[in-house]
Amino acid sequence: MSMSTPGPERVPSSVKVTKTSGQGKPPAGSSAAKKTGGGKGPAGKGGGGGKGRKPVTPVKVAGGRNWGPIAVAGVVVLVAVGIIGYGVFAAVQGSRSWEDKVSEIAGVVNYRKQNNAAINDTSHKQGPQQYVTSPPVGGAHNSTPQNCSGDVYDAPIANEHAVHSLEHGAVWITYKPGLAADQVDVLKKKVEGQDYTMMSPYAGLDKNVSVQVWGFQYKTDDVNDAKIDEFIKDTRLVSALEPGISCSGGNTTTGPLQASAGNGAVMNK
Repeated sequence: MSMSTPGPERVPSSVKVTKTSGQGKPPAGSSAAKKTGGGKGPAGKGGGGGKGRKPVTPVKVAGGRNWGPIAVAGVVVLVAVGIIGYGVFAAVQGSRSWEDKVSEIAGVVNYRKQNNAAINDTSHKQGPQQYVTSPPVGGAHNSTPQNCSGDVYDAPIANEHAVHSLEHGAVWITYKPGLAADQVDVLKKKVEGQDYTMMSPYAGLDKNVSVQVWGFQYKTDDVNDAKIDEFIKDTRLVSALEPGISCSGGNTTTGPLQASAGNGAVMNK
């Protein structure tokens, strides 16, 4: 029996394990990948005639816009615009004269605008005078003003004294004689304790109430008319032709002026 000569020792070949080979997928570019159609090919067909995995269609997520900061910014802008707008409005309003303000009250008559010489007359004259309007809103008057420190008179007062008070910036509220007591009380509350105001009944009024300062007048049948308060607010004191003169120390009696038969001295009832 013959002995065989041993051949060279076989060394096992080593197989390099790649990232994909351990997961059952052939390395990219290998012949196996080409045979099985792992590259390009119709969707749904795999190698060896088996069914392949359908590709997953990516879901598009619309990027939602965060409206919170935008809304806040919008509110801030609106507030800023409002503040600026109000500031401009206030500046314009503040620059308007009191004459403009009172003239814009519906129903107010601006006699100053008429430039009537009889109303513009500021001279002091004794005895009864004739006036353009009833009640008067200006004109020649007695040298003694009517007391207008929130005075409420229960009888008519002399026009000649009252007009002098208007020259000093007083508001004169007049009302129809016989007006209901509760309505008279409403008017009293607008005068009592309010310097540069006075109130008295006035015969022959065509409305229940007539409110006047020098050159301006407002008449109404409603003692609760808010325009009465607006008129007082816009005209009291600022309407003075002779500003700064006190409303106290004037005439406090009622009744019309009467010229004496002797020397023309002025008397009150």
